[in-house]
Amino acid sequence: MTSDARAGETPPDVSSFQVDLRGLVDLLSHHLYSSPRVYVRELLQNAVDAVTARHAVDPAAPVRIRLSSEGGRVSIEDSGIGLTADEVRTLLATIGRSSKRGGDFGLESARREFLGQFGIGLLACFVVAREIRVVTRSARTPDAAPVEWLASDDGSYTVRVLPDEARPEAGTTVYLEPRPGAEEWTAAARVEELARDFGSLLPYDIAFRGDDGDERPVTDRPAVWERDHPTPAARRVALSGHCARLFGFTPLDIIDLDLPVAGVRGVAYVLPEPTSPAHRTGHRAYLKGMLLTDHEDKLLPEWAFFVRAVVDADSLRPTASREHLYDDETLAAVRDALGARIRQWLAELAAGAPDRLAAFLSVHHLGVKSLARHDPELFELMLPWLPFETSEGQQNLEEFAAAHSEIHFTRTVEEFRQIAPIAAAHGLGVVNAGYTYDAELLGLLAGIRPSVKVSELDAGAVTDRLDPVPTTEELALAAFLGTARASLDPHGCDVALRAFQPVTVPALFLDDRQARHERDRASAQETADSLWSDILGSLRGSAPRARLVLNHNNPLIRRIAALPDAELTGTAVESLYGQALLMSQRPLRPADSTLLNRAFLGLLEWATHSAAQSANPRRTSSDLDDPRRDPPGTRRELLRPPRRRPQRPRGGAERRRRGHR
Repeated sequence: MTSDARAGETPPDVSSFQVDLRGLVDLLSHHLYSSPRVYVRELLQNAVDAVTARHAVDPAAPVRIRLSSEGGRVSIEDSGIGLTADEVRTLLATIGRSSKRGGDFGLESARREFLGQFGIGLLACFVVAREIRVVTRSARTPDAAPVEWLASDDGSYTVRVLPDEARPEAGTTVYLEPRPGAEEWTAAARVEELARDFGSLLPYDIAFRGDDGDERPVTDRPAVWERDHPTPAARRVALSGHCARLFGFTPLDIIDLDLPVAGVRGVAYVLPEPTSPAHRTGHRAYLKGMLLTDHEDKLLPEWAFFVRAVVDADSLRPTASREHLYDDETLAAVRDALGARIRQWLAELAAGAPDRLAAFLSVHHLGVKSLARHDPELFELMLPWLPFETSEGQQNLEEFAAAHSEIHFTRTVEEFRQIAPIAAAHGLGVVNAGYTYDAELLGLLAGIRPSVKVSELDAGAVTDRLDPVPTTEELALAAFLGTARASLDPHGCDVALRAFQPVTVPALFLDDRQARHERDRASAQETADSLWSDILGSLRGSAPRARLVLNHNNPLIRRIAALPDAELTGTAVESLYGQALLMSQRPLRPADSTLLNRAFLGLLEWATHSAAQSANPRRTSSDLDDPRRDPPGTRRELLRPPRRRPQRPRGGAERRRRGHR
């Protein structure tokens, strides 16, 4: 009795788990494996591993693997290691047990050459078969008689010893009796197609025999990227054809992926059209010549979304379903090494093939920008090639930095589109950083080119670059500017007067990130309860406000400045503010929408009254102000915004003068 046992206790019963084979088959077919098609791969895998095991014992042993589908019955024969009766009972009847896992046959030295190590491969055949029959004879024990293992999908099996003539030579043959409804997966054409897809690169010659009785090769070795070609051009043509057959496109370029230390060989095909960085490209991955998946998304770094790769690896591990690579430290190291190989290819193009690099970047500059964010050396190498949208058109940063010692950038495309023509006219260097990765790369530019100053565009920088208005003229417009500033002050916007090009732009709305944050804070404070209003009020900063820059060169601005009616002037300035907001394509706040509506109605009301006065000059000023002579709802007092400043009295003579202007 152990020290932990207590008096009066009985020792626990030890039992073994019981497995419901029907439930296990359902688990395999609906959860572990993505499709019944994998059963062909498992048959090929077991045959290849059996031959590999025999070669470890007898390198001179014959190699024979024959897959057939005749009359809907699938079988595969190999000249592999085979099994004895005791081994059949131990291995085939024990789920999860594999002879390739622990060196049951003294083959530990060859274990790394095996494709399967999970002991469930044969059960995968139950996804299409109602009965599996295995006839095997051991090569390690030549005197042992052949053995038959017959299993049904109800979970039962039998083992019997056969006479010598049932299988004179060592090896194994597996027969599958298809289950009802699975005939499409055991048809000869489908089996041959799956065998070529999974096993074309396997290390042994494999033949297929269909209903016509002819044998055709399944394997096609060596891989196309390892074959000898008479010229580089011929190799490129062969690889392009391979890509077209596998992926359905002709590659823009081809990158060799060869990592001898990791046992990885293959190629990466560059997509001929741009693709989204969010799109996870599926790569075709083989393990020791056996196809695992054509949708492996962890083989290359995320930034390499512009290529589709095909690789064959020896050192990587598969998942239990053998449909993906196991994401471990080894795969991470291989992923980094393959990424370095793609980066090296870019450097080689920049050094010796500028035409090919230009063609590549014209399609996939976004992928290179994604990579350059984490690689300053590559970013510096690509400076003469990567395109950016600037105030002087499409340029690379190398030539743009040579022309501008100070570079400003906008964080939105809309802000750039508004400021670009004005910046170009006044020599202000502005880059559109509203596209993916551009803002991050501009942040790295100063570290590569210390003489270049990079900063986010703000209202002050633009205003300072525009031409000032002569002092005498600005003083003459002091009343107009005071009215304009009073009109926009409630909206957190200052007003400045400058002369700039193009003359067709009457007003320019400028702000920066700090000004936007302050406006958002003020807007939130207005709608918050007392507690949050106090908290938001305490966060009020001294950030610069947004600015409406009026263009003194524009004729419309001159006419508005000459208006004698201060209220009309304020309405016109609000309209200019709203129009500048719309031109900047910024999202409108509720207060901005209200202002636009109010200004539009105010100008419309003024225009209709002016037109009415011109059409009927006999109507007196008292007639215009008499609500009984206007239809309901048309009086200016109903449409006019609330007065925010003292208004000077206006007489009928002034109204008549306004009507005749």
